[in-house]
Amino acid sequence: MSTIRIQIIFKNIVAIGLVTMFFSCTNNSNEVRDLFKVHNLPFGTAKNLVHVYKDSGRISSKLMTPWLNDFSNRKGHPYNEFPKGIKIISFDNNGKDSVTIIGDYGLTYTKTQISVITGNVVITNHTDRSTLYTDQLFWDQNTDYFFSEKKFKWTNPTDTIYGVGFESNKDLSKFLAKKQTGQIVTSEN
Repeated sequence: MSTIRIQIIFKNIVAIGLVTMFFSCTNNSNEVRDLFKVHNLPFGTAKNLVHVYKDSGRISSKLMTPWLNDFSNRKGHPYNEFPKGIKIISFDNNGKDSVTIIGDYGLTYTKTQISVITGNVVITNHTDRSTLYTDQLFWDQNTDYFFSEKKFKWTNPTDTIYGVGFESNKDLSKFLAKKQTGQIVTSEN
């Protein structure tokens, strides 16, 4: 056989192989999602994300993060990861009152609506100028309730409280401090 004929036969075999591979690669989205899950990869990522939540046409909160990993491909416990930090600003009372939450790392579990924020967590109520500092915060988004068993510092213009463990509502107006120390100014009414 001549070399030209061998080259033509080889090219035909390669072409038939490529066409077969092309038509056999008809993965559906579930197969792709399962592939990411098996290899523990996020289903999607976002860089420099700003997400605005609206309720009845009004902005109720903003979420900002330099990086989001979407693990919604986890059937049992889908979640979103914020490995480079998170900042959330909530607006209440037609935007007059706001609360800011920041932290170095965050996880939000989609099914339970429980979030955990860790590393240099700061919650600020801009209306009454109270601020809570801690290293770990659990947030039940269904009830807007915060809690932690880690050390904390809570301040307002007149008081500073230190302790280990706390529970509070989202705007820090109702606060239960565990194992606390500090000086609290009270007034009798």
